[in-house]
Amino acid sequence: MNAATQLNSPVPLDVAEDSSSLPAWIYHDPGFFELEKRAIFRTSWQLVCHLNDVPRPGDFHSFEFLGESVIVLRGEDGEVRSFHNVCRHRAARLLDGPKGHCGRRITCPYHAWTYALDGRLVGVPNRESFSRLDPERHGLAPLELEVFMGFIFVRFEPGLPSVREMAAPYAGELASYRMEELVPQGRVTLRPRAVNWKNIADNYSDGLHINVAHPGLTRLFGRGYGIEAQPWIDKMWGQLREIPSSNWSERLYQHLLPRVEHLPPERQRLWTYFKLWPNVAFDIYPDQIDFMQFLPISPTETLIREIAYVHPDARREMRAARYLNWRINRRVNLEDKALIERVQAGMASSSYTVGPLGDGEVCLLSFGRRMRSLIPESRLLRAPARGLSRE
Repeated sequence: MNAATQLNSPVPLDVAEDSSSLPAWIYHDPGFFELEKRAIFRTSWQLVCHLNDVPRPGDFHSFEFLGESVIVLRGEDGEVRSFHNVCRHRAARLLDGPKGHCGRRITCPYHAWTYALDGRLVGVPNRESFSRLDPERHGLAPLELEVFMGFIFVRFEPGLPSVREMAAPYAGELASYRMEELVPQGRVTLRPRAVNWKNIADNYSDGLHINVAHPGLTRLFGRGYGIEAQPWIDKMWGQLREIPSSNWSERLYQHLLPRVEHLPPERQRLWTYFKLWPNVAFDIYPDQIDFMQFLPISPTETLIREIAYVHPDARREMRAARYLNWRINRRVNLEDKALIERVQAGMASSSYTVGPLGDGEVCLLSFGRRMRSLIPESRLLRAPARGLSRE
């Protein structure tokens, strides 16, 4: 019996849901991780790339997620589509690498089955030997795709609202950034973290630790860091202060950050962070927009997938500001790495079940409510007994 069917127990209301964190055991339990794959990630929207990452017919980006390989591909008709990166003959992977250009056709390296850019099966060697083959039924397997403000999302199964609906509370704010016009800066990077994915998601939306553990952000924002939660999306923000920082990178960033013509005055020096359920985040700065995903690998391993997008701007001040932004946030990332590793270690302690949450920890409370609604076992203080089928 596999782990995905082994969690079974009566599910009493063991915790005060509006004042407690999620229980520690779900941050390292293999059986619970299997439930998450089905109940959360099969229906979740995952960001693959931006439309400007695949500008020409034949351009593709790939995405690896929980054993699935996906490609986003620009067709000869200009449309962008998403398919499983799997040949319909014997399941060989079709395209290699995180991105590339496949020309006008996709040819399987195993048996040379060939597909058009719209997914149609157009070539089968020894076709006469496949007497029962129906080419129309054996094109590439598609995935549901949504383009939101230029970014391309896919999902494996229906279930959640659209990305547009999930992000609707902040559509007006996001529109200010003209995200459809962004272009990639650099490449996608992957940063491994020896922690559960929820640990990273919790930390991203945690406002209380900013003034404790991020001295650089405190120098930049003072104590004016805000957080709020909507049903499917969290928002965090800080306004750059005019008081020069004592740190040279931060001080120079404050001084050099140029005006961005398409942004309204109140956003010229605003840093805003959005986290879309369950594991996609956007760091929105005047000078650039970074996206992050917390990709679960195992109960205690996660890959942070990220890349920066920018509006083309040749000004020296803007180039310098983007470099300084990277320096500042590299330090923040290292600080967060140390924090989440401390938490992950503590989640294994027999002394810890759940922790009290303050009324102002609205993002963590919202995340907990969503988890408990999707996976009722999230309401148990301890892992349930094993060996019984969950039916």
